[in-house]
Amino acid sequence: MKKQAVVIAGAGSTHTPGIIQSLLQKKNEFPLRKLVLYDIDSKRMHLVYDIMKQFIYQEYPELEVIVTTDKEKAYTDIDFVFAQIRQGGLSMRSTDEKIPLKYDVVGQETCGPGGSISYGIRSITGVVELIKDARRYSPKCWILNYSNPAAVVAEATRREFNNERILNICDMPTAILLSFTKMLGLKNWQELDPCYFGLNHFGWFTELYDKDGVDRLPELREMILEKGMAVSDKHHQDPDWNKTWKQYVEIVKDYPEFLPNSYLQYYLYSKEMAQHMDQNWTRADMVINGREKEMFAEHTKYLENPESYESPIQDFTVFGDFIVDAASSIAYNKGERFLVIVENNGAIPNLPADAMVEVPAYIRSWGPEPISRPAISTFYKGLIENQVASEKLAVDAYYEKSYEKALQAIAINKAVPSTTIAKQILDDLIEANGDFWPELH
Repeated sequence: MKKQAVVIAGAGSTHTPGIIQSLLQKKNEFPLRKLVLYDIDSKRMHLVYDIMKQFIYQEYPELEVIVTTDKEKAYTDIDFVFAQIRQGGLSMRSTDEKIPLKYDVVGQETCGPGGSISYGIRSITGVVELIKDARRYSPKCWILNYSNPAAVVAEATRREFNNERILNICDMPTAILLSFTKMLGLKNWQELDPCYFGLNHFGWFTELYDKDGVDRLPELREMILEKGMAVSDKHHQDPDWNKTWKQYVEIVKDYPEFLPNSYLQYYLYSKEMAQHMDQNWTRADMVINGREKEMFAEHTKYLENPESYESPIQDFTVFGDFIVDAASSIAYNKGERFLVIVENNGAIPNLPADAMVEVPAYIRSWGPEPISRPAISTFYKGLIENQVASEKLAVDAYYEKSYEKALQAIAINKAVPSTTIAKQILDDLIEANGDFWPELH
């Protein structure tokens, strides 16, 4: 079995330890010859490396490991790029979340005017530059992109690269499947074959088949309505996520036909969600004071006694599990089935061909082969087309440097109640983003 060379771009992320652990635990299914940690923030990257290196060399003593801030060194002789960059860091995430809340509009990392439009426009430059750098030094490498907001990024990479050897993915549907798996008493999420349609953070499960070909969705719906949602992995267990799982039950009560992606709460209940958000303490603050502090505290333990420090056994995360399994399916032409983001081209027959949709696909060495879905009914079609328009207008605004398109992107977004508010939010976002955004005219 050919061994692979992988670079984790954005290696200073708190998600990197989970990816590393997945790579180590899956070394028989996806063997490595080289692992590169790459980030523009050397301090954060070395922090992650310090707390994981003992674990790496214990499990994989023969592995070549490179830790670098040099693009050429990072991307030379690489088979896969795992991209998880965050333009502007957590401080800009905090800004994205807090500006809309000034106007009683949802402030969330990947949804609404801050998460989808502000973060989306800001992310395009970084992701496009990353792909160009990787292709310069390893023209045949595959880019598996986790960078948010995935829907807007996927639309930009479609326009720039036709998504050739690029797979845009998100672990949230898989995290929800993990909850479903636990509720049904199954061992792992791969025991369920989901039928799903929508956009990233904007979709619905229509069937959930087990290994015997039985659709477990009706049974699961009743369990959710009666007992609520089970908590999935550690990443989705904190108090804020527990509120999300409670709201999930309300979505199922109001819209019982399918089972939703949890992020739909920000669009279907945008007024109520905004009212319950604290402008002075958003999800970004929770991450800074949660996962971030935990990682820094772990590094302090390492610095106190590097010689005797033992890397903690991290929780085996869906985040790491999913990206490694998808890469393995490409590398060895396994044709395994995953929910991924692809250009529609008839996968959902009554949506635009160039919409970037999230649907099941078989992942082959030449890329994803989407599974076609039936035409969707008016309610779902209307919601999706509205969100597609907002995302495409955001990408238009970036490439055309258009204030008008940026305003349209925000004004049409379902979380925003009026053009007057959309304009106020946009003007604040322009000031806050500064050089992260192109100058809009």
